[in-house]
Amino acid sequence: MKLIFKIVVIIATLFLWSCMPKTIYEKFDPSAQLFSRAEKMFQEKSYDNALVLYNEYLDRFPDRPMADAALMKMGAIHTALGNNDSARNVYNRVIIEYPKSYFVPDARIEIMVTYYNQGDYEKVIEQAADFLKHAVSESHILRTYVLAGDAYLALGYPKDAVNYYATAYAKAQDPGKKVIILKLKDAVRQLDSQDIAFLLKGREERFPAGYLMFQLGVSSAGEEKYDEALRVLSEFIEKFPDHEDVQQAKNLIAEINQKSIYSRYTIGCLLPLSGPYKLYGNNALNGIELALNKFSSQNSSFHIKVIIKDTESDPVKTVRAVKELFDEKVAAIIGPIIMAEPAAQEAQDNGVPIITLTQKGNITSIGDWVFRNFFTPVEQAKALVSYAVEELNLNRFAILYPDENYGRTFMNLFWNEVIAFGGRVTGVESYNSAHTDFSDVIKKLVGLYYEVPEHLKIIDPEADDEKNEDAPMGKDTYKSLGDASEHDENIIEEKQEKAEAIVDFDAVFIPDAPKKAGLIIPQLAFYDVTDIYLLGTNLWHSDSLIEMARQYVQDAIMPDSFFAESASEEVMDFVGTFHKTFHRKPEFIEAVAYDTAMILFQTVSRPDIRFRSDIKNKLKTLNDFRGVTGLTSFDSSGEVRKKLYLLQIKGKEFVELKHH
Repeated sequence: MKLIFKIVVIIATLFLWSCMPKTIYEKFDPSAQLFSRAEKMFQEKSYDNALVLYNEYLDRFPDRPMADAALMKMGAIHTALGNNDSARNVYNRVIIEYPKSYFVPDARIEIMVTYYNQGDYEKVIEQAADFLKHAVSESHILRTYVLAGDAYLALGYPKDAVNYYATAYAKAQDPGKKVIILKLKDAVRQLDSQDIAFLLKGREERFPAGYLMFQLGVSSAGEEKYDEALRVLSEFIEKFPDHEDVQQAKNLIAEINQKSIYSRYTIGCLLPLSGPYKLYGNNALNGIELALNKFSSQNSSFHIKVIIKDTESDPVKTVRAVKELFDEKVAAIIGPIIMAEPAAQEAQDNGVPIITLTQKGNITSIGDWVFRNFFTPVEQAKALVSYAVEELNLNRFAILYPDENYGRTFMNLFWNEVIAFGGRVTGVESYNSAHTDFSDVIKKLVGLYYEVPEHLKIIDPEADDEKNEDAPMGKDTYKSLGDASEHDENIIEEKQEKAEAIVDFDAVFIPDAPKKAGLIIPQLAFYDVTDIYLLGTNLWHSDSLIEMARQYVQDAIMPDSFFAESASEEVMDFVGTFHKTFHRKPEFIEAVAYDTAMILFQTVSRPDIRFRSDIKNKLKTLNDFRGVTGLTSFDSSGEVRKKLYLLQIKGKEFVELKHH
């Protein structure tokens, strides 16, 4: 009986010891007391104190059961503090010093976390692949797949990330699946259509096919492949009627269908038909009317309609006109000439293709619905310099420009192109555009303006001998005034009268209107600036320049986007028809409006056009449209690419230069 009692007492004691509150247990175990203090500091996020206590525990009790746990907590503290190298060292101690510890797999995963925190994602992927070969715990495998997915996504490989997240999802329990789905959706959103289609193969209705199919529809819509988006989204709704994204898919389908509601064969037109620029607006309208008549007569199956809006060159009325055209469901817009920026912004906001007729800088940077069909200052400068350098073998240039926006713009662009083509600008002078006498500016350009300083006005007598009598005056011929004689002074005066212009350039560029250039060019000749090429902008393509400068302007060269006297069949037909219809010769504005209208008429008549975005995309890929203003293309930004005409004055006419 006593023996049985003793046994019961022993058993009861052991039971009570195991159930004894921690505080009682710690009274009998100093290591437990120390670890408990460290844990308290850890829970209170007093990390510095916790590290001290965990380190003390390891120093005093390295063989006790909680030593590996102390190391794991130290690693967690270093990770929380951003000391990833220190954390990694601690976790490696767990693996090396306690290889049989329950915490070894956790330590290996935490090492991967430190590499991830430092951005060494390749190391994470490498170690994850090795770890998964030996891991047996589902929780460890799950966490490793998620971590590898995170690393792939950080590296910009969303397709690989999706595969890892999908595997993790299959191994996760319900509470953990929500986090994985969020990560997977983030990865799926970064996939392109090709990768989504690849991932969908073989999955069909298995996870994450629903997310992939929905994103494929969203991506197709974002790429403006609306027919493909409608097909995919409809299939998604049919296959996954209970999916969380079904309502979004329905909303997107409705939005796409709304985009398809427009009058495909109706073109809007914005022109200043009244106000200060009405002449240009009405001339452009003539070109559009001629294009409509010609296209309709050649394509009777298409009934193109043009809606004209008068902008009056007013920004508010221009924006209102764009809104009205959108409400009238036009397929695209031509114009405007003036106030292009607000019109382009409104068209961009409403998703309507617009081809502006403006030189305004950076107009196409407003957005991908904005185009320009108007030659720019950049193109003019490039055409002039490329011809001068490559065809005429010139490499020294001077620039005379009006000190106003137009002149400064062309001066800078021309100078940039000269440098780009390996030439040199040897002289640059600006002038007041209100003046009519340009002698001072020209003298500055050729070294005749500034007086010779008094102390340099004596010429070396030897410089006056017969062999040097025709030599130009230069600073090398002057000596100190010192012993100047009356004879020497007479020589100086005679030499000054015969001073020659220093023409150290092969061509001079003057970006100004004909009336101003017509005053400057004869004055250049007066100061012996001859036997050089005269270069100008398209403004020089005017009979008034020839009338004013006459023989002084012979062989002058200028670019233009339209040449009514061209031998091109398209141009001759256009000029003849235009003259017969309107009883006058067309100029550039009529020609470029005509070409723009023809481009849009032909584009909307294509059989593969369903949405406005199709029109926009076809314009982006337009290549060498053969019109009366030459070959026209648009680059991916909507900027026009034209090969300009180069014209030269011969006698009383302009002739077209042939260039490669």
